[in-house]
Amino acid sequence: MQWPPRRVDVATTAAPAYAGPERRRFVNRSWPLPAFAAWAACWIVFASIARLGAAPTVAFVAAGLVGAALSLIGATPWRRVFVGCGFPLSFAVSGSAGALPAWAWLLPLGMLAFVYPLRAWRDAPIFPTPTGSLLGLSQGVPLANGAAVLDAGCGLGAGLVELRREYPNARLEGIEWSWPLWLAGAARCRFARVRRGDFWSVDWSRFALVYLFQRPESMGRAAAKAAHELHPGAWLASLEFEIATLQPQLVLDSGDGRRVWLYRAPFRTRA
Repeated sequence: MQWPPRRVDVATTAAPAYAGPERRRFVNRSWPLPAFAAWAACWIVFASIARLGAAPTVAFVAAGLVGAALSLIGATPWRRVFVGCGFPLSFAVSGSAGALPAWAWLLPLGMLAFVYPLRAWRDAPIFPTPTGSLLGLSQGVPLANGAAVLDAGCGLGAGLVELRREYPNARLEGIEWSWPLWLAGAARCRFARVRRGDFWSVDWSRFALVYLFQRPESMGRAAAKAAHELHPGAWLASLEFEIATLQPQLVLDSGDGRRVWLYRAPFRTRA
Protein backbone atom coordinates (compact mmCIF):
# COMPACT_ATOMS: atom_id res chain seq x y z
CA MET A 1 0.00 0.00 0.00
CA GLN A 2 1.48 3.33 -1.06
CA TRP A 3 1.38 6.08 1.53
CA PRO A 4 0.31 9.55 0.35
CA PRO A 5 3.04 12.22 0.16
CA ARG A 6 4.24 13.58 3.46
CA ARG A 7 3.41 17.14 4.35
CA VAL A 8 4.56 19.43 7.13
CA ASP A 9 1.91 20.71 9.52
CA VAL A 10 1.74 23.00 12.51
CA ALA A 11 2.87 20.25 14.88
CA THR A 12 6.36 20.59 13.40
CA THR A 13 6.74 23.86 15.28
CA ALA A 14 4.93 22.67 18.40
CA ALA A 15 8.12 21.26 19.93
CA PRO A 16 11.87 21.80 19.54
CA ALA A 17 13.62 19.81 16.84
CA TYR A 18 14.20 16.31 18.11
CA ALA A 19 17.89 16.35 17.21
CA GLY A 20 18.57 19.63 18.97
CA PRO A 21 19.90 20.30 22.46
CA GLU A 22 17.65 19.66 25.42
CA ARG A 23 16.91 22.21 28.09
CA ARG A 24 18.56 21.76 31.48
CA ARG A 25 21.36 19.97 29.66
CA PHE A 26 23.40 19.06 32.72
CA VAL A 27 20.44 17.55 34.53
CA ASN A 28 18.84 15.71 31.62
CA ARG A 29 21.48 14.91 29.03
CA SER A 30 24.38 14.12 31.38
CA TRP A 31 22.44 11.87 33.74
CA PRO A 32 23.61 9.99 35.85
CA LEU A 33 26.63 12.29 36.38
CA PRO A 34 24.61 14.64 38.66
CA ALA A 35 23.75 11.64 40.87
CA PHE A 36 27.39 10.56 41.12
CA ALA A 37 28.41 14.13 41.99
CA ALA A 38 25.73 14.34 44.68
CA TRP A 39 26.75 11.04 46.27
CA ALA A 40 30.41 12.09 46.26
CA ALA A 41 29.48 15.38 47.93
CA CYS A 42 27.62 13.52 50.67
CA TRP A 43 30.61 11.30 51.41
CA ILE A 44 32.93 14.32 51.46
CA VAL A 45 30.66 16.03 53.98
CA PHE A 46 30.46 12.88 56.08
CA ALA A 47 34.24 12.35 56.09
CA SER A 48 34.97 16.01 56.81
CA ILE A 49 32.62 16.24 59.80
CA ALA A 50 33.83 12.92 61.18
CA ARG A 51 37.44 14.09 60.87
CA LEU A 52 36.58 17.10 63.01
CA GLY A 53 35.69 14.74 65.85
CA ALA A 54 31.91 14.74 65.56
CA ALA A 55 29.94 11.60 66.34
CA PRO A 56 29.21 9.33 63.35
CA THR A 57 25.49 9.94 63.82
CA VAL A 58 25.96 13.70 63.49
CA ALA A 59 28.10 13.25 60.38
CA PHE A 60 25.55 10.88 58.87
CA VAL A 61 22.63 13.25 59.49
CA ALA A 62 24.55 16.19 58.01
CA ALA A 63 25.51 14.23 54.90
CA GLY A 64 21.96 12.97 54.56
CA LEU A 65 20.60 16.52 54.65
CA VAL A 66 23.05 17.50 51.93
CA GLY A 67 21.87 14.56 49.85
CA ALA A 68 18.23 15.53 50.37
CA ALA A 69 18.96 19.08 49.23
CA LEU A 70 20.91 17.91 46.19
CA SER A 71 18.10 15.53 45.21
CA LEU A 72 16.25 18.58 43.91
CA ILE A 73 18.52 18.54 40.87
CA GLY A 74 16.62 15.46 39.64
CA ALA A 75 14.35 16.26 36.70
CA THR A 76 11.81 13.57 37.68
CA PRO A 77 10.55 12.14 40.99
CA TRP A 78 12.39 8.85 40.40
CA ARG A 79 15.67 10.65 39.81
CA ARG A 80 15.22 12.65 43.01
CA VAL A 81 14.75 9.37 44.88
CA PHE A 82 17.93 7.93 43.33
CA VAL A 83 19.95 11.02 44.27
CA GLY A 84 18.56 11.35 47.78
CA CYS A 85 18.83 7.66 48.71
CA GLY A 86 22.25 7.04 47.23
CA PHE A 87 24.30 8.04 50.27
CA PRO A 88 22.17 6.28 52.94
CA LEU A 89 22.11 3.10 50.86
CA SER A 90 25.86 3.08 50.26
CA PHE A 91 26.46 3.86 53.95
CA ALA A 92 24.27 0.94 55.01
CA VAL A 93 25.98 -1.44 52.60
CA SER A 94 29.42 -0.34 53.76
CA GLY A 95 28.48 -0.83 57.40
CA SER A 96 26.99 -4.28 56.88
CA ALA A 97 29.82 -5.47 54.67
CA GLY A 98 32.57 -4.29 56.98
CA ALA A 99 35.66 -2.85 55.36
CA LEU A 100 34.47 -3.08 51.77
CA PRO A 101 37.36 -2.51 49.33
CA ALA A 102 37.02 0.49 47.06
CA TRP A 103 37.25 -1.57 43.88
CA ALA A 104 34.20 -3.59 44.90
CA TRP A 105 31.99 -0.58 44.14
CA LEU A 106 33.15 -0.70 40.53
CA LEU A 107 31.54 -4.10 39.98
CA PRO A 108 27.88 -3.03 40.18
CA LEU A 109 28.74 0.24 38.42
CA GLY A 110 30.41 -1.65 35.58
CA MET A 111 27.46 -4.05 35.32
CA LEU A 112 25.03 -1.12 35.18
CA ALA A 113 27.10 0.60 32.47
CA PHE A 114 27.19 -2.64 30.47
CA VAL A 115 23.46 -3.31 30.66
CA TYR A 116 22.42 0.33 30.42
CA PRO A 117 25.16 2.40 28.70
CA LEU A 118 25.59 6.08 29.47
CA ARG A 119 24.17 7.18 26.12
CA ALA A 120 20.87 5.48 26.94
CA TRP A 121 20.37 7.36 30.21
CA ARG A 122 18.79 10.28 28.36
CA ASP A 123 15.98 7.89 27.41
CA ALA A 124 13.78 5.81 29.70
CA PRO A 125 15.26 3.61 32.42
CA ILE A 126 14.58 -0.13 32.43
CA PHE A 127 10.83 -0.19 33.08
CA PRO A 128 9.09 -2.87 30.98
CA THR A 129 5.62 -2.41 29.56
CA PRO A 130 3.21 -3.88 32.14
CA THR A 131 1.07 -6.85 31.14
CA GLY A 132 -2.32 -5.73 29.84
CA SER A 133 -1.42 -2.05 29.60
CA LEU A 134 -2.15 -1.98 25.84
CA LEU A 135 -5.46 -3.83 26.14
CA GLY A 136 -7.94 -2.48 23.60
CA LEU A 137 -5.35 -0.70 21.47
CA SER A 138 -6.30 -2.62 18.33
CA GLN A 139 -9.94 -1.65 18.79
CA GLY A 140 -9.15 2.03 19.13
CA VAL A 141 -6.46 1.97 16.44
CA PRO A 142 -7.28 -0.75 13.88
CA LEU A 143 -4.44 -1.52 11.49
CA ALA A 144 -4.38 -3.41 8.21
CA ASN A 145 -2.87 -6.88 8.09
CA GLY A 146 0.87 -6.62 7.56
CA ALA A 147 1.10 -3.07 8.87
CA ALA A 148 4.55 -2.15 10.24
CA VAL A 149 4.62 -1.38 13.97
CA LEU A 150 7.70 -0.15 15.86
CA ASP A 151 8.48 -0.46 19.57
CA ALA A 152 11.02 2.35 19.98
CA GLY A 153 13.31 1.33 22.85
CA CYS A 154 11.98 -2.20 23.21
CA GLY A 155 14.26 -3.32 26.07
CA LEU A 156 13.54 -6.92 27.03
CA GLY A 157 10.59 -7.12 24.65
CA ALA A 158 7.65 -6.71 27.02
CA GLY A 159 6.11 -4.06 24.78
CA LEU A 160 6.48 -6.28 21.72
CA VAL A 161 4.66 -9.08 23.54
CA GLU A 162 1.77 -6.74 24.31
CA LEU A 163 1.72 -5.38 20.76
CA ARG A 164 1.59 -8.92 19.40
CA ARG A 165 -1.52 -9.65 21.48
CA GLU A 166 -3.21 -6.63 19.91
CA TYR A 167 -1.84 -6.98 16.38
CA PRO A 168 -1.09 -10.66 15.67
CA ASN A 169 -0.92 -10.01 11.91
CA ALA A 170 1.28 -6.92 12.05
CA ARG A 171 4.98 -6.77 11.12
CA LEU A 172 6.43 -5.99 14.53
CA GLU A 173 9.84 -4.41 14.94
CA GLY A 174 11.82 -3.36 17.98
CA ILE A 175 14.97 -1.34 18.38
CA GLU A 176 17.18 -1.18 21.47
CA TRP A 177 20.54 0.47 22.15
CA SER A 178 21.77 -1.73 25.02
CA TRP A 179 23.61 -4.85 23.81
CA PRO A 180 22.41 -7.17 26.62
CA LEU A 181 18.81 -5.96 26.42
CA TRP A 182 18.85 -6.24 22.63
CA LEU A 183 20.10 -9.83 22.75
CA ALA A 184 17.58 -10.80 25.43
CA GLY A 185 14.73 -9.06 23.61
CA ALA A 186 15.63 -10.71 20.30
CA ALA A 187 15.73 -14.14 21.94
CA ARG A 188 12.39 -13.57 23.65
CA CYS A 189 10.58 -12.05 20.68
CA ARG A 190 11.41 -14.30 17.76
CA PHE A 191 8.10 -13.28 16.20
CA ALA A 192 9.45 -9.75 15.67
CA ARG A 193 12.46 -8.15 14.04
CA VAL A 194 14.56 -6.79 16.90
CA ARG A 195 17.55 -4.64 15.99
CA ARG A 196 20.24 -2.89 17.97
CA GLY A 197 20.45 0.83 17.35
CA ASP A 198 19.31 4.31 18.31
CA PHE A 199 15.60 4.72 17.66
CA TRP A 200 16.04 8.49 17.45
CA SER A 201 18.14 8.05 14.30
CA VAL A 202 15.85 5.48 12.66
CA ASP A 203 13.40 6.74 10.02
CA TRP A 204 9.84 6.27 11.29
CA SER A 205 8.17 7.03 7.95
CA ARG A 206 7.38 3.41 6.99
CA PHE A 207 5.56 2.58 10.23
CA ALA A 208 1.80 2.71 10.67
CA LEU A 209 2.23 2.92 14.46
CA VAL A 210 5.18 3.85 16.68
CA TYR A 211 4.92 2.83 20.33
CA LEU A 212 6.86 4.59 23.10
CA PHE A 213 7.25 4.02 26.82
CA GLN A 214 9.82 6.69 27.55
CA ARG A 215 9.94 9.56 30.02
CA PRO A 216 8.24 12.99 30.17
CA GLU A 217 11.34 14.87 29.00
CA SER A 218 11.48 12.79 25.80
CA MET A 219 7.96 13.48 24.61
CA GLY A 220 8.61 16.85 22.99
CA ARG A 221 11.46 15.37 21.01
CA ALA A 222 9.30 12.40 20.01
CA ALA A 223 6.51 14.73 18.86
CA ALA A 224 8.87 16.71 16.64
CA LYS A 225 10.38 13.57 15.11
CA ALA A 226 6.95 12.03 14.49
CA ALA A 227 5.66 15.26 12.92
CA HIS A 228 8.57 15.27 10.49
CA GLU A 229 8.56 11.58 9.61
CA LEU A 230 5.18 9.90 10.12
CA HIS A 231 2.89 9.87 7.10
CA PRO A 232 -0.70 11.14 7.40
CA GLY A 233 -2.81 8.47 9.02
CA ALA A 234 0.06 6.94 11.03
CA TRP A 235 -0.14 6.81 14.81
CA LEU A 236 2.15 7.67 17.71
CA ALA A 237 1.27 5.80 20.93
CA SER A 238 2.74 6.78 24.29
CA LEU A 239 2.19 4.76 27.44
CA GLU A 240 1.63 6.87 30.54
CA PHE A 241 3.19 10.14 29.30
CA GLU A 242 1.26 12.60 27.17
CA ILE A 243 2.62 15.23 24.78
CA ALA A 244 1.66 18.56 26.28
CA THR A 245 1.69 20.45 22.97
CA LEU A 246 -0.51 18.04 21.01
CA GLN A 247 -4.18 17.11 21.15
CA PRO A 248 -4.64 13.32 21.39
CA GLN A 249 -7.14 11.65 19.10
CA LEU A 250 -7.76 8.94 21.68
CA VAL A 251 -6.81 8.09 25.27
CA LEU A 252 -7.07 4.49 26.47
CA ASP A 253 -7.34 3.49 30.12
CA SER A 254 -5.81 0.09 30.82
CA GLY A 255 -7.57 -0.19 34.18
CA ASP A 256 -4.42 -0.08 36.33
CA GLY A 257 -4.18 3.71 36.33
CA ARG A 258 -1.97 3.90 33.24
CA ARG A 259 -3.11 5.57 30.07
CA VAL A 260 -2.12 5.20 26.46
CA TRP A 261 -2.04 8.55 24.65
CA LEU A 262 -2.68 8.23 20.92
CA TYR A 263 -1.84 10.87 18.32
CA ARG A 264 -2.56 10.59 14.60
CA ALA A 265 -0.63 12.40 11.89
CA PRO A 266 -1.09 15.13 10.86
CA PHE A 267 -1.08 16.13 14.53
CA ARG A 268 -3.34 18.73 16.08
CA THR A 269 -1.89 21.25 18.49
CA ARG A 270 -3.58 22.21 21.72
CA ALA A 271 -5.28 25.57 21.92
